[in-house]
Amino acid sequence: MLSQVGDVVYREWKQHGRAYDAEELNDLLDRSGADALITEHDQVTAAVIHAHPRLNFIGVCRGTPSNVDLDAAREHGIPVFHTPARNAQAVAEMFLANVISLMRKTIPSREWLTHRHWNDGAHTSYLEFKGAELAGKTIGMVGFGAVAQRIAGMVKGFPCTIQYYDPYVAPPDAGYRRTTLEAVFATSDVVSIHLPVTPETMGMIDKRLIGRMQPHAIFVNTARASVVNRDDLIDAIENHRIGGAVLDVFNAEPPDEKDYRLIDHPLVLATPHTAGATYEVEDHHVDILNKKILDWAHGSVSHH
Repeated sequence: MLSQVGDVVYREWKQHGRAYDAEELNDLLDRSGADALITEHDQVTAAVIHAHPRLNFIGVCRGTPSNVDLDAAREHGIPVFHTPARNAQAVAEMFLANVISLMRKTIPSREWLTHRHWNDGAHTSYLEFKGAELAGKTIGMVGFGAVAQRIAGMVKGFPCTIQYYDPYVAPPDAGYRRTTLEAVFATSDVVSIHLPVTPETMGMIDKRLIGRMQPHAIFVNTARASVVNRDDLIDAIENHRIGGAVLDVFNAEPPDEKDYRLIDHPLVLATPHTAGATYEVEDHHVDILNKKILDWAHGSVSHH
């Protein structure tokens, strides 16, 4: 598609084995004589941008362009395009899969089965692994962007009640209730975090809020670990103050000792930052970015 705009030089970072660092990226841009750059994880530092001030645009196949020095790009008037919502479907499906798996005790029941614990008592498993249905529950979202709205669209048919806290988003559907942050924690059966990392959100989810959760309620974080006070979450889990947690993000990646206190806990279903890892996400970010670049090329798009 981009051949409509110009010649494309392709250097896949996956074949490189890792993202290109600033020095390697500088070298690639120099050798290719590129007029524009499309990246995913590579280090587009201020030094790289200052060395290539005539780039026509920088495209970033990510939900946020966090690997690009935006101030340097702005200084040189280089538009930066990125792909918000590229993984909304992937994360929403993982939310559903793992929340239901935790509520239905899927993993411990499978372990019970594979460890040959099914003896003579025909009803032992039925009693030990009886879980809860998602239908009829209230799901509270902290942040109501693309991922949260995709989840809401999926679960409303269970049916579930959807409520959310987000001062920037008006209710996109008459069935969704916008409420206070405190009410989301106090009155939801599932509390799901969908916050970006900003100076205001760092550590925002703390014991004041987690302490309001109902004893059976489940805490879900597929966003960023740094918006949650980890010690307060550990305290709530280890003292069985909440029903459990579904976690895909951690303060340290790879995890440190404290993270493993959460990961190893039987009330937690943890995954290694894979909620957005589907083959289709790459198709989605291609579609989003190509459209932005082609619109820009035809003079019909503004940029951040």
